[in-house]
Amino acid sequence: MSLQLFDLTGKRALITGSSQGIGFALARGLAAAGASVVLNGRDSAKLDAAAETLRGEGATVETLAFDATDHVAVRAAVDGFEAETGAIDILVNNAGMQHRTPLEEFPADAFERLLQTNIASVFHVGQAVARHMIGRGAGKIVNICSVQTALARPGIAPYTATKGAVANLTKGMATDWAKHGLQCNGLAPGYFETPLNQALVDDPKFTEWLSNRTPAGRWGKVEELVGTCIFLSSDASSFVNGTTVFVDGGITASL
Repeated sequence: MSLQLFDLTGKRALITGSSQGIGFALARGLAAAGASVVLNGRDSAKLDAAAETLRGEGATVETLAFDATDHVAVRAAVDGFEAETGAIDILVNNAGMQHRTPLEEFPADAFERLLQTNIASVFHVGQAVARHMIGRGAGKIVNICSVQTALARPGIAPYTATKGAVANLTKGMATDWAKHGLQCNGLAPGYFETPLNQALVDDPKFTEWLSNRTPAGRWGKVEELVGTCIFLSSDASSFVNGTTVFVDGGITASL
């Protein structure tokens, strides 16, 4: 009986930025838990390739290409999908980017891109999907935060600011929408082997530092995020709201 709490059969999940990396891994994991998944990104060819991979594994997959930073485009895409295809029961706001430059030299245009991609997209897609969830009295929103939600490192101060904002926006979503039956939570990965972190993965000095700094002693594997995402997307988390769960090998727990 308790395992049924984690069963996502009959649910549909939209995952932004899901043609590769963490987003793709989470889509694969939610599909394995029974959900049908909707892959999102701006590159239709990459989305189609990712969808075919998941279909080859037996998943039910749809694609929905839109720019998560474009409020009008997001609203049109989500409203159109809901009207023509059906309800989005789970939203995973995963779209994100990184830019590494010392703060005193950080380009203003790069800062604006980070704001739009990492935080404005969470507002745009979250609002568009929540409008429909509210009408149904149920829904799950999982916002992808970061170890940088709680910590900072040199050269990524604006990224740190955006991920702190995502956690606080998550609290605001829960505060406004819990009364409508929605659960809105954050999932904060530590350091994982992804395309976004490839430069760091390939840097032996950084990997040595990370292994020494992280109690688990290693990089995370994207598959290790799936269990927490399933939990936050399922009935198992029916009274969990406005919190951020860190999946980071213990890095935020230690000095």
